[in-house]
Amino acid sequence: MTDKKIDLTQFLSQQYLCESLTINEVQTLLQFTHLVECAKGAMIADIGDVGDALYFVVSGEVALLYEDSGRETEIGRMTAGELVGEMSFFDRKPRMLRVRAVTGDTRLLKLPRALYERLRVEHPYIAVNFLEHAIISLDHLVRRVSADEMSLSRYMFGRGKR
Repeated sequence: MTDKKIDLTQFLSQQYLCESLTINEVQTLLQFTHLVECAKGAMIADIGDVGDALYFVVSGEVALLYEDSGRETEIGRMTAGELVGEMSFFDRKPRMLRVRAVTGDTRLLKLPRALYERLRVEHPYIAVNFLEHAIISLDHLVRRVSADEMSLSRYMFGRGKR
């Protein structure tokens, strides 16, 4: 096993995604993923693309960006331990947001759809863990965006006024 695989196994073993997996199951999961290293500003996924992969942030940060009239607005950031791209991956609809690396040390584990389909059949317990993590990841994102919207609303309209 390479040093990168050992490091990734140790990292994943400490993440919620793999909390209930054995070391062997974490290593199995790694066999279905590819490590992607991104330069600062690199586009990971674009608006309008249908998600053919989902990503697990290993290091660095990625921004979720909305584009309006050629201008990008940051909606949120995802950091180590979080999934990115799961919504379009699972519903197979075009992405509404752009995903871009914010830091130069951004590393992602990419799980392509074809390998996810194999994972579901060959290792359903691992796939269920991925699905649960995707649900939690989406919940965290919705809660963060909702909290940001509430803060902005209070700022613009004053406390208690709606």
